[in-house]
Amino acid sequence: MTLAVLESAAPAAEAVVSGRVSLIGRTRVGLAEALAEIGIPEKERRMRVGQLWNWIYHYGVRDFAAMTTIGKGLRAALAERFTLDLPEVTAEQVSTDGTRKWLIRMAPTGPRDRGAEIECVYIPEVDRGTLCVSSQVGCTLTCTFCHTGTQRLVRNLTCEEIVAQLMVARDRLGDFPNRAKPDGAFVPNDGGRFVSNIVFMGMGEPLYNFDGVRDAIDVISDNEGLSLGRRRITVSTSGVVPQIGPLGDEMGTMLAISLHAVRDELRNELVPLNKKYPIAELLDACRNYPGVSNSKRITFEYVMLKGVNDSDADARELVRLLKGIPAKINLIPFNPWPGTKYECSDWDRIERFSEIVFRAGYASPVRTPRGRDILAACGQLKSETEKLSARARLMLDQDEAAAASVAG
Repeated sequence: MTLAVLESAAPAAEAVVSGRVSLIGRTRVGLAEALAEIGIPEKERRMRVGQLWNWIYHYGVRDFAAMTTIGKGLRAALAERFTLDLPEVTAEQVSTDGTRKWLIRMAPTGPRDRGAEIECVYIPEVDRGTLCVSSQVGCTLTCTFCHTGTQRLVRNLTCEEIVAQLMVARDRLGDFPNRAKPDGAFVPNDGGRFVSNIVFMGMGEPLYNFDGVRDAIDVISDNEGLSLGRRRITVSTSGVVPQIGPLGDEMGTMLAISLHAVRDELRNELVPLNKKYPIAELLDACRNYPGVSNSKRITFEYVMLKGVNDSDADARELVRLLKGIPAKINLIPFNPWPGTKYECSDWDRIERFSEIVFRAGYASPVRTPRGRDILAACGQLKSETEKLSARARLMLDQDEAAAASVAG
C-alpha cells in the first residue's frame, strides 16, 4: 500500500476569496446560466454551451486558454469570472490490488468553511474499471455492519460535486484524450478508458439526494461528453421505496438493493430503514421497477456475516423471496473495520450459500474483496468530515458565545 498526502494549495479556497467558481460538474442549463452572467446573448448560448461541454467533459481541459475553438475575448471573460478547478485531492491511497482511494475536499461554501471531505474509490478489473462515488457527506442511515454508517450526515452533495468525482478520477488516471499522463498512471493497453462503470455505492444514500444524483447522471451519461451509458451506471439503495419507481422513470439506470437479510426482525437491526419500508414492500417496488427484465436484472447485495445471516435456511428463504424478480445476487464477504462487532462468514459457508442460490437459478457471484488494506472495500468508507464538522461546530459555538457576551 502507498499513501500520498498532498500538500498543495487549495484553489477552491482561493475561489471563495476571489469570487470565481468552477464550472466543473455543471449541467447544460448551469453552463447557459454562467454564459448569461457574462452577457452572452441568449441566441448564442446553445452553441457556446456545446463548445464548453466538449472541452470540459470530453477533453477534460483545466484552462480556458486551451479552448481553441472559442474566441480569445470569450475565453478571457470566462477566466475572469470562473475557473475549471477540480476539488482538491488531499490524500491518495493505492492498494496492493490496484484499488485507489481518494480523499477529496470539496470547494468551501464561505471563507470560514474548509470544505467537506468525501471518499471516492476506483477499482480496476480485467474487463472494466469501476468508480464508486459518494452522494452525501456522511450518511443518514445507521446500518450496523457499515463503517460509513457510523458517520453522521452532514449534507447532500451537489450535482457538480458528484460529477467532479468522475472528473478527478479521470484526471488522476490520465483518462482524458490528448492529455499528458500523470507520473505513475496505469494506462489501459487496449486504448480503452479507465472508468467504464460507475456505482453509487460510496458514502450516503443516493435516493435521499434524488435531484442531485439525477442531474449528475444526466451529465455523466451525455454522449457528447463523459459518455457513460446508463446501463453502465448502477444506483444502490438501502430501500427508499417511494423513490425506486421514479429512479427507473427519470434515470433509467441499473438498480442495486442492499438487502442483507431475509427476515424483517434481522434486517431491522442490520438496515434500520427496514422499519419504515419492510422487505415485502421493498420487493414489491423491485418487481415493478421500470424496465426490469432478464437483460436488465436487479442486483441484490448480501453481506455475509458469520452466524448472523449465512445459514442454509437463509439462502433458501432468499430464493423464495426473490421469486419472479429478474435478479442476480452479489454475495459480499464482510469487510472488517475497527470497532465492528461482526465477522466475515467462513469461506466454505459462503460457498455453500452460493451453491444453494445458484442451483435455484440465480447468478450468485461472490464479490472479490478489493482495497481492504486501505479501507476502500464495500462498507468501509468513512472520511475525515467528522473532524472538520467538529471544528466547524466549535467555531460556531465560539462565535455565538462572543455574540451573546457583546449583547449582554
